[in-house]
Amino acid sequence: MTQRAVLCPRCRRLIGSDESVCSWCGTSRTAPWWQLLSWSRGALGGEGLVKAIITANIIWYAVSLIYSRGSAGGGVLGLLAPDKTSLLVLGATGTVPIDHFGRVWTLLSANYLHGGIFHIIFNMMAMRQIAPWVSSEFGPSRMFTIYTLGGVFGFWVSYLAGVAFTIGASAGVCSLIGALLYFGKSRGGAYGNSVYREVSGWVISLAIFGLIIPGINNWGHGGGVVAGIILGRLLGYDQRRAESAAYRAIAVLCAVATIAVLGWALVGAFF
Repeated sequence: MTQRAVLCPRCRRLIGSDESVCSWCGTSRTAPWWQLLSWSRGALGGEGLVKAIITANIIWYAVSLIYSRGSAGGGVLGLLAPDKTSLLVLGATGTVPIDHFGRVWTLLSANYLHGGIFHIIFNMMAMRQIAPWVSSEFGPSRMFTIYTLGGVFGFWVSYLAGVAFTIGASAGVCSLIGALLYFGKSRGGAYGNSVYREVSGWVISLAIFGLIIPGINNWGHGGGVVAGIILGRLLGYDQRRAESAAYRAIAVLCAVATIAVLGWALVGAFF
């Protein structure tokens, strides 16, 4: 009896009638349920993973406000802004936290801290727009790896540049932009060129925005974009290299490191 084409039980892409496994993710068309509980499916992948990242940022912002105990900054841009002590204790990075307190791990934790309500709103709006696009082209595991490692690299660049104190998800978001920049250039064709043109416009806007608005960590943004390009090339995207168990393992390691670092900061802050 000839088998028919079906949707992959993991990534939901089409498995042809002459294929026994998905050509995108390698899952068997008759895979048992326990093989489907991966980063690419359900609450752990795709749309769910993007929501999880945004939720983590919002929760960590709320924690920083609680720790500040109402001593937040004022002004329009400083509306609902945690104080610097709160941000320092919870994982802000830069030359002060790293050189004076030896807190190298803040290169990761700073990616989840924000300096005010508008700061987190702008960053999460960008995340909501860009991360699903990267997840669609690279897969959720590689998207999260790029966001995590790209943020670390961006903050490391700003540290080397002498930035004393910095926070925000924008370094990680910029790494996602860099990955899309690489994808558009590498893929080519009408679609690839369209992606490249649109993302290039974002990069130009970021540069202009950084020159006009004081206090923007341009080193972190630039480092993030460069990291995204490098990681995009190293990890590859779906059309050239299917997301494998190795990529999911790297993403899980990034998640474990993130949870450990934020947990360490939380314990140090309150206990």
